[in-house]
Order: sequence, then C-alpha cells, then structure tokens
Amino acid sequence: MKRVLAFMLAALVISAAAAQNAADAVKVSSPNGAPALSLASLAEKNPEHYTFVAAETISAEFANNKADFIVAPVNAGAKLYKMKKSTYKLAAVVTWGNLYFASQKKNFTISDIQTTGITLFGENTINASVALAALQQNGITPKTAYLGSAAATQTLLLSDPQAVVLTAEPALTAAKIKNPAVTAYAVNDLYKKATGFDGYAQAGLFVSAQLLERNPQAVKDFLVQAEASCKKCTDNTAAVAKAAAALGILPNAKIAQSAIPNCAIRFVPAVQAKKQVEATARIDLKQFGGALPADDFYYGQK
Repeated sequence: MKRVLAFMLAALVISAAAAQNAADAVKVSSPNGAPALSLASLAEKNPEHYTFVAAETISAEFANNKADFIVAPVNAGAKLYKMKKSTYKLAAVVTWGNLYFASQKKNFTISDIQTTGITLFGENTINASVALAALQQNGITPKTAYLGSAAATQTLLLSDPQAVVLTAEPALTAAKIKNPAVTAYAVNDLYKKATGFDGYAQAGLFVSAQLLERNPQAVKDFLVQAEASCKKCTDNTAAVAKAAAALGILPNAKIAQSAIPNCAIRFVPAVQAKKQVEATARIDLKQFGGALPADDFYYGQK
C-alpha cells in the first residue's frame, strides 16, 4: 500500500512538473512599452520565449499565428477576430489606460482644454476616441489637432510652453524628468467620473486556438503566472522596472519605476472584463470592427 501511495505521489509530482514546463515554454509576442510591462517578470525568466515588436506591427503577429499568447490592443484583437483574420481569443485584459492630458502651462487644469484646444496622437484610434469621449462626457468639447505618436506629442509638449497634448506613459515620465514644470491629468480619472469604470479595456492577453485545443492545462497554468506577473507591477515595482530595463522594454529602470504605477496594469480574466470591454467598444465601434465582440471571443465564456 505504501508503495502504491508513493507511486501515485510521484506521478502527481511528475505531472505537475510537466504542466509547469509546458506553461514556461509557451511563446509570447508583445509590443514594446507599457503593455509589455505586464509580463516583464515572466519574460525575464524565459527571455528566449518572448518576442517584443514595434507597436505598429503587432497585428502581424495574429496573422503569423506562431505565438501561443499575444499582448495587443483589445480592439485590434477583437477586430481581427470579427473579420476572421485571427483565431486568438481574449484571455484577459492586462492594462486599463496609460493616457494623460499634459501641459507646461502654469496652473494648468483640465478646464483649460476647452479654450486652448488639444493636440492628440493617433487619429482614428481607440486611444484618441476614449480621450475625447472622457472630455466630452465631462462637458469639454475642445478644438483638436493630431500628431502621429505619443513621442510626437511629447516633443510638442517639451518644445511649446503653451501646448496641451494627449500623451502616454512612459513618454510622460520621460517628459517630466526633462521638464518638472509639466503637469498631467489621467484620462482614466475623467473616464471613471463619467462611466463608473476604473479604466478602459486597453491591452489584452490573447491565446491561440491551437494551444487551447492542444494543451488547455498549459493555458490555465500560464494565466496563473500572468496574473502574478501583473500583480508584481503593483507589489514590487522596482523588480519589474529592473526587468523592463534589462529586456529593453523601457529605456532604463528609473523611467520604468516612475511610469509603471501610472500604466494601470491589472489582470482581469476575459469573462469578468466583458462589460468593460463592451463599454470601451461602444465609444467607437468601428475600432472593434463595427460591432460588439461575440461571446466566443472571450476565453472561458460558457
């Protein structure tokens, strides 16, 4: 009897170890910058399994269909899924908005935007739509201009003392280091005031249909690790900052440590995040393919 019990225990240990190895060996793709911070602690342990790409090329990772998991804008994954150009399901939302209104103007307040106007980045993107909706739902309907990227609005922010811009972390932290006169307000604060939601569905963790079919346990095990990695962004920011700098996700640990708390990194399983995903989609449905995501887009939806 003792031998049987010992054998069963050994089998369980081996099985658990095999599952852990499978979760550790998954291939993950992510854009550099804020979204990648969510999995930085995992990438540091197994860097050979993680690929970091420019944000504008992340959609190609869905078409390549080589990664087991992809970190990407929720709307991009939803749109590709609706168009049947992707079989990746949303496993969790991992970032909830890193956007900020910023200016060098003395005594700058949100209400100033009504008269000064604002320069945003990313025309016809969900980020710009959310930022404008947050303003409008709080009674502010400013004149707008657009630049191509957060880096571009950061340059304007630093070069023009009268400019008011939409920027994002970690660009905002870098700007504040260069010029402490910069004042910023979180888009999320206005968004929550208008909607009651603590942030909008920005970046998600997507899982491939092939891995779900081939090894569903590895999916479950990896998601446990991913949740712990996101939590570490709050519980041990210094360690995540060090990992982000070592991996080249952010320029250095100093910027990373200041920026991470402002990136709204929080792991919420897809099913639990559904209402917030739909609230985000309703702001600009065309960014989600013209309709709310179908139920089968959400991993774990019954």
